[in-house]
Amino acid sequence: MRKNTVSLDRLDEEKLLSLRLCDLDIKIEGTWLEGCIARLYRELAEKGVSFHPPCYLADEWLCPDGEPVIGIAFFLAHPRLEKLEYRMMLEVEGAGEPSCMKLLRHEMGHAINYAYLLYKRKQWRKLFGPFSAEYGDSYKYRPYSKSFVRHLEEWYAQYHPDEDFAETFAVWLDPESDWREKYKGWNALKKLEYVDALIKKIADKPPKKAKGKKFWAASRMKTTLRTYYKRKKKLYAESYADFHDFHLNKIFAGSGGHDPKKKAYKLIRQYRKELLDYVALWTGEKKYIINRLLKDLADRSKDLGLETGADERTAVLKTAVYVTAQIMNYLYTGAYKGKNEKA
Repeated sequence: MRKNTVSLDRLDEEKLLSLRLCDLDIKIEGTWLEGCIARLYRELAEKGVSFHPPCYLADEWLCPDGEPVIGIAFFLAHPRLEKLEYRMMLEVEGAGEPSCMKLLRHEMGHAINYAYLLYKRKQWRKLFGPFSAEYGDSYKYRPYSKSFVRHLEEWYAQYHPDEDFAETFAVWLDPESDWREKYKGWNALKKLEYVDALIKKIADKPPKKAKGKKFWAASRMKTTLRTYYKRKKKLYAESYADFHDFHLNKIFAGSGGHDPKKKAYKLIRQYRKELLDYVALWTGEKKYIINRLLKDLADRSKDLGLETGADERTAVLKTAVYVTAQIMNYLYTGAYKGKNEKA
C-alpha cells in the first residue's frame, strides 16, 4: 500500500507538528547523508574492513544494543526538519558533514562490536571493562584522564565500556586523526593499538551476526512530531521553584535603583546567547539544557525583583560561572546542586 506523503516545505509549523514520523516523506537516498555513508564505507574499505552495516533513519542517532545497524536521526534527511529541530532544541546533532562523520564513526564502533561479538573477548574486557555494566542516567568523568580517547563531547568514552570501545574505534577509523602521534604516552594508546591489531584480524572475515533489527525506525513510528518534541524536552526538564534563590541573591546583591536596564532578568536575557554559546563550548552540554537553566534563572530573578547594581560586567561573569558550575554538577550527577547539597 502506497503511503500518503505531503510536501514538508509547504506546511506551516502547526501542521508540520501534527504529522506522524511514519508519514514524513523522507529517506536517505538522494540527500547529503548518502554521501556521508559512502564516505564511511570508503574509510572502512581503506582499512580492509569488509563489513558495511546498513544505515536507516531513526528517531535519533543510535545503534540498537546488540544490533549491527546504524540509525541516523531522521531530522537530518530534510532541511525543513533540521530547522524545526534547531528551533525546538537550539542545536541539530550531526548537522554538517564533519559532525555527521564523527557520529557515523562512533556508531560504526558499536556496529562492528556487535557484528563480531568483540565484547566477549578476554582482552576486550581487560582493556575496556565489562560489557554487562549498567548504563546510568549520568556518569562521572575525569576531564584530564589520558586513559580515554577524546572524540565526541562530554568525554563520552568514559560513560560505559561499550562507549569507550566505540569512541576508540572512531578515532582509529578517522583517516585524519593521526592517533599514534596524538595519543603518544597516553594509556589510551594501548586501546587504540588493540583495536588496530584486532580489526586487522577480523577485517576480511564474515561477521558472526550479519543482520540486525532496525529498532526505532522513523518509518514505523506513529508518534507525531509534536509529541516527539514534547517527550524529548521532558527528558531534559527539571522543575523547581526557589531552587536558585540563594545564589541569585548573591549574584545580584547590589541595588540598581529603578532603572529598567538594571533589572537582573533583563541582563540575563541580554547576554543569553553569549552565555549559552560559551557554557556549551566548555561543558559540552546540550544547548537545550543550558538554555532552559538560563530561562529559569531569568524568570526567577524577575519574580524576586532582583537588580544588577552598577557593575553589570561582574554580574554577567558571576552568572556564567554559576551556570557552568550547575551544568557540570548536572553532567556528573544528573541533577543540579542547591545551597545545602554537597557537590
